[in-house]
Amino acid sequence: MDVYLGSKRVRLDPKASIGKGGEADVFDLGDGRALKVWKTPDHPDYAGQDAEQRAAQDRIERHQDKLRAFPGALPGQVIAPVELATDKARKRLVGYAMRLVRGAEPLLRYGEPSMRHRGLSSAAVSGVLAGLHRTVEAIHGRGVEIGDFNDLNVLVAGGEAFVIDADSFQFGPFLCQVFTERFVDPLLCDPSLPRPMLGRPYSTDSDWYAFAVMAMQSLLCVGPYGGVFRPRSASARVPECARPLRRITVFDREVRYPKPAIPYRVLPDDLLDALYRVFVQDQRGVFPRRLIEALAWTRCPSCGVEHARPACPTCAGAAPAAVKESTVVHGEVLATRILSTRGVILAASVGPGGLSYLVNEGGRFLREDGSLVMSGAPHPAMRFAVHGRATLIGRGGELVVLSPDAAPERIQVDCLGTRPIFDVGERARYWTRGGQLLRSGRPGAAALSGEADAVPMGDVLAGQTVFWVGPRFGLGFYRAGNVSIAFVFDAERPGLKDTVKLPFPGGKLTSATCVFDAGPGAASRAGRGRAWLFLAAEQAGRTVHRCLVVGEDGAVEAMADGEGEGGSWLGALTGKCAASGFLLSATDSGVVRVEVRGGALVETRQFPGTEPFVTQASRLLVGPEGLFVVDAQSITLLRIA
Repeated sequence: MDVYLGSKRVRLDPKASIGKGGEADVFDLGDGRALKVWKTPDHPDYAGQDAEQRAAQDRIERHQDKLRAFPGALPGQVIAPVELATDKARKRLVGYAMRLVRGAEPLLRYGEPSMRHRGLSSAAVSGVLAGLHRTVEAIHGRGVEIGDFNDLNVLVAGGEAFVIDADSFQFGPFLCQVFTERFVDPLLCDPSLPRPMLGRPYSTDSDWYAFAVMAMQSLLCVGPYGGVFRPRSASARVPECARPLRRITVFDREVRYPKPAIPYRVLPDDLLDALYRVFVQDQRGVFPRRLIEALAWTRCPSCGVEHARPACPTCAGAAPAAVKESTVVHGEVLATRILSTRGVILAASVGPGGLSYLVNEGGRFLREDGSLVMSGAPHPAMRFAVHGRATLIGRGGELVVLSPDAAPERIQVDCLGTRPIFDVGERARYWTRGGQLLRSGRPGAAALSGEADAVPMGDVLAGQTVFWVGPRFGLGFYRAGNVSIAFVFDAERPGLKDTVKLPFPGGKLTSATCVFDAGPGAASRAGRGRAWLFLAAEQAGRTVHRCLVVGEDGAVEAMADGEGEGGSWLGALTGKCAASGFLLSATDSGVVRVEVRGGALVETRQFPGTEPFVTQASRLLVGPEGLFVVDAQSITLLRIA
C-alpha cells in the first residue's frame, strides 16, 4: 500500500514498521518522523470482526475534518500531526506524520514491579509524573482534552513523558469516542451497566481522573481497582469489572491487596488522602502537583523498603538478623528457603547443574556460588539470563556474555522497542540480528558477527520479532503493518516453520511471554513438547489475556481467554511454568494446575498450602527437587505432597 505526504509517495514497507496499535500501524519514515496510518475495514487484523470493521470506517470518516482542524501551539511533549497523509487521489486522509520518539517505553511499564527490581527508582517515577502533569495543564490551556488518556498513549524517554495518539484528542465539536476501562472516569459511565462504558463526553476533570490512576499505578504498581474483592457477605459480591462503578478500591478492607504491589503506606498521608478522595469520594479538579513534587524518597537502612514518609512504614528500625535456610510445613507443602537477599534476584534457571541465579547486592553482580560477575547496578533497560556458568546481560543492541574462564563476548542483537532480543536453551544461546535468527555453535564459543560458530536458523523481521526457546523447540512471531507471522523451530536444527496460525487477540498487543515443558518428562501424552504462549492486549477498552498451547509442529492445541487482574490463573502473564504436559500458575491465593482437556484449558487442582510462599509475580521453575519460587529477594523450594 502507498500513501502520500504532500507530493511524496511513501511505500508502507513492513520492515519500516515500528508499532501496531488497535486502530493504526506506525512506520519509521527515516527522517526523524513516524507515519501513523489508520487501519481500513479490510485490514487483516479485522478479519471476521464486523464491529471492528464498522468502527474503522467510522473512525476514518471522523478524522477527515478533525485532523484538518487540529489545534496548533500544543506543548512540545505532545506528539501532534506535523503533516497529513492522503491516498493516491491526494484528497482522503489516511493518517499523518509526527515526530518520532526513539528509545521510549510506554508508561504502562512503569507500573510493573519488575521495572523496580531492575533499577527504576521511585524518584525517577515521581519526576516523570510531575512532567506529565505540566503537559496536561498546558494541553488544557489550549482548550483541548486528551479524552482516552491512558498509560499506553504516554511514552517515556530520557525521563520525560510524551503524549501520543493525538488524533483522539477532544476539541471544539470533535468528541473523543474511545475509552479504556482502567482509566475512564466512572462519573461518565452508566452505573447500572455491568462494566464501565463511556456514556458522556470527556472533560478536563476526566483527564485528571485518568492522571490520578496513572500516578497511583506508577508509584505503587497497582491501580485503584487492583487486587481481588472478597466480601464476607455473598450479597455484596460484584464482578471485578464492576468495581469502579461501585467505588470498591484497594482501600476497601474487603479487597485483597495484590502481593507484588508496593504497600500504599510508603506514600505520605496527604497524597494517600488525595487519591482516596478521587477514587472513593468522587472529588475532581486539577490533581495537586505539589504532592508529587514534594515526594522525598529514602530507603530504610533496616528493611530496604523505599518510602516517602518521615519513618519507615514497615519496620521499627531494628536491624534484622541474618536469614538462614529455613524449612516450614504448611498443609501439604514443605517450604525451604534457599536464598534471601537485601539486593535483587535478576535471573534464575534450573539446568543439569541444578539451580543457577544472578543477584545484584551491594553494587555487585553475583552468581549462586558467590563469584563476582561484575560491579555496578542494574538498569531498567537491561535484560539478564544465566546459562550454565555464563551470565548474559543485554542492553540496547548489545548482548554481553560473561564467563569465568573466557574473555567477554559482545554480540550485536536486534531490539523490539528497547528490549534486546535473545534467549537461552539447554545447549545454546539464540538471538536475532539484521533479520536473522541465530544460534551459538557450542557453549562458550565466540559468536560475533561473521564468525562460523553463529548458526543461522532462519529469516525473521528485524526489530519486530520476539521469540522463546524451550528444551526441544522454539516459538516466535512478528507483526508489522498487514503482516502477521508466527513460527516454530527445532532447538538444534536450522529452519523455521513460519506457517503457524496463531489466533492473536484483537486490539493492541501489550505484552507476551512463553513457557515450555521442561526436563526429560516434559512432553505431552502424544510424545510432543508444548509451548504455553501468553498474550495481553488492550481490546475494546479493556485488558484481555489469552493463553495458547502450541505443539512443536506449530499446531494450536488449546486456547483460553481471561481478563487482567481478578485473581484467576489468567489474571497475570507472570508466574507460570510447565512440566509433563500441564501448567503450574502462581496466583496470590496459591499455585493452581491447568491442563488441556478436549481443546480447552481447565483448572484441575489448587494447592492452597502454597499461598504464603507465592505471588502472581513469582517466577516458577521446576527441578528434580521440587518447585522453585523465585521472587525479587528470595528463592524458596516447595515440595508438595
